Amino acid sequence: MTVPEYSKLLTGDKPDKRLMISLPKNAGRNNTGRITMRHQGAGNKRAYRLVDFVAVDKMNVPAKVETVEYDPYRTAFIMKLVYRDGERRYALAPSDIKKGDVLLTAETAPVAPGNRMKLRNIPVGQSVFNVELNPGKGGQIIRSAGSFAKVQAQDAGYTYLKLSSGEVRKVLWDCFATIGQVSNPDWRLVVIGKAGRARGMNIRPTVRGSAMNPVDHPYGGGEGRQPRGTRKPKDIWGNITGGRKTRNKKKWSNVVIVERRNKKKK
Repeated sequence: MTVPEYSKLLTGDKPDKRLMISLPKNAGRNNTGRITMRHQGAGNKRAYRLVDFVAVDKMNVPAKVETVEYDPYRTAFIMKLVYRDGERRYALAPSDIKKGDVLLTAETAPVAPGNRMKLRNIPVGQSVFNVELNPGKGGQIIRSAGSFAKVQAQDAGYTYLKLSSGEVRKVLWDCFATIGQVSNPDWRLVVIGKAGRARGMNIRPTVRGSAMNPVDHPYGGGEGRQPRGTRKPKDIWGNITGGRKTRNKKKWSNVVIVERRNKKKK
């Protein structure tokens, strides 16, 4: 089992209760009580931090980093900003951010980690994260720990971004993005190590289909260990999973994808 050394990464301050709310637990169930997301339940009690992904109403108002904190609802760290007008907000923390740094959100800002500006004003080759897909809607992609995208080109109202998956897509260059890489890049090296830790993270056990009864899974039944008994791999509902394309051919974002992501080598 491995754990990040938070004492060197975080400031150690307690979270701001004014910027926290309590979210109800649903254990993966919808409004009718049916499970729509499997393997969820239990978990430690936690409070949701109100993270600002937009910051458009704070244009040209400098903000000072007051704290760098842990967020139980996401893999990345968050930072508490104190704006010049005295307001405090949480935002996604870039890698290597320090307490006391001054950040700025503007149409054109210095190219420094944590500053937020329009994609059209970001130089080619620069790393960005927390990118908007629609102007003014707030960052929607590239928000998990250690992730970033590279600005590849600026052309005809669009900025070409190369994502970590290898996909190249066009985004309207009037959308805002934050300079740098998302904090906590070592998150991918963490080893959960034991089942009890996973339960505390709201993760319930996953049972093999071959260990179920025939009524519960296409692989179920038989005496002792049995092969799956079906030609193609299937999920618990009998849908084919191995090699079948699942992307909708009429999905709206097809027109903005310039190059598909890299396929896994067999």
